[in-house]
Amino acid sequence: MADPSTSPPLTRASVQEALKLIEPYIHKTPVLTNTMLSKLASTPRTPAELEGTPWAGRTPAKPVIRLWFKCENFQRIGAFKIRGAFHAIERLKREPAWTDNGGREKGLVTHSSGNHAQALALAARENNIPAYIVMPTISAAPKIAATKGYGAHVIFSGSTSVEREAAAAKVIQATGARLVPPYDHPDIMLGQGTLGLELQDQVSSALASSSPYSSLAPASQLHAGLNAIIAPCGGGGMLSGVALSCEATGIRVFGAEPSYEGADDCTRGYYAGKRIESVKSLTIADGLRTPVGVYPWSVIYERRLVSGMYSVSETQIAAALRLVYERCKLVVEPSAVVGLAVALYNEDFRAMVEKEAGDEGWDLGVVFSGGNVSLEALGKLFSS
Repeated sequence: MADPSTSPPLTRASVQEALKLIEPYIHKTPVLTNTMLSKLASTPRTPAELEGTPWAGRTPAKPVIRLWFKCENFQRIGAFKIRGAFHAIERLKREPAWTDNGGREKGLVTHSSGNHAQALALAARENNIPAYIVMPTISAAPKIAATKGYGAHVIFSGSTSVEREAAAAKVIQATGARLVPPYDHPDIMLGQGTLGLELQDQVSSALASSSPYSSLAPASQLHAGLNAIIAPCGGGGMLSGVALSCEATGIRVFGAEPSYEGADDCTRGYYAGKRIESVKSLTIADGLRTPVGVYPWSVIYERRLVSGMYSVSETQIAAALRLVYERCKLVVEPSAVVGLAVALYNEDFRAMVEKEAGDEGWDLGVVFSGGNVSLEALGKLFSS
């Protein structure tokens, strides 16, 4: 990576500049709506549905939520990660030391469970740069196959971030390759944040022309834009980038995580006031098993550009995933639906929307982060 001290400032303007750099290499992914899911999000849950949850005994929330899905499952390599990978390389190519010291020939290295692995492999191939990718042995088979298919050298490691980083360090020592981290770098964050800019513009255009939610929204809302965006959080590169893209727009940003085995590290750290540095979880949302990074944390928590963090259970993630498959007919991975699961099932989030939005409700952008999923894993998930 380029030295972080040489990166552009972490601002909305820098995200806009990043989009100009990477537009030739990425897809402008579609934004879709689903009236049934919006009605479901706007329907109070029954007291029986809250039994056995942290909200048992509470009066169910009654928010009005109109959902807008940013479908990064249609992005190149099937996930948003390609945005950060191309931006990182484009920035690196502008660093004199990279060219002068034979950086292109030495190559690039990263560690990733799959989506960043594929992204860097493809971006490196299109720039004729060797890529060394450290992947956990438990990575989904399609993600491993795709990474190899893009021409990268795959090195396997344990599943924790500590094990991945140790394996990447060995590769760097042996090859002199430059590390492109999966999330903890300003250039990655700015690249990922470009999806937030697109989402804002796409929803504003849709509302200005003819709203698909005309029957659900008050007249005062039909020509507005997004009120908020909710995005999944693993290392936090995309969540922090989206937050930067919304800086000073009035659009609020929220993060979503799985709660299983402590994968909700950013949620816990956010409300405790201290970043949690390690995570060891085998949540089904495999793209969210990493701790939030230092640079993303500075945006998410220290600058308070993220308004809140929320988590959901494995059962709730699976339920949201089933709804997307059955009702939207979209192929997404479990990590992609964590934000939707929060909107549907987390009563703290739903009660907050009810309080903040009132009868007018919110137009809520939901980031579907990717669609790289093993059919075998899906079969096991839905077999019971």
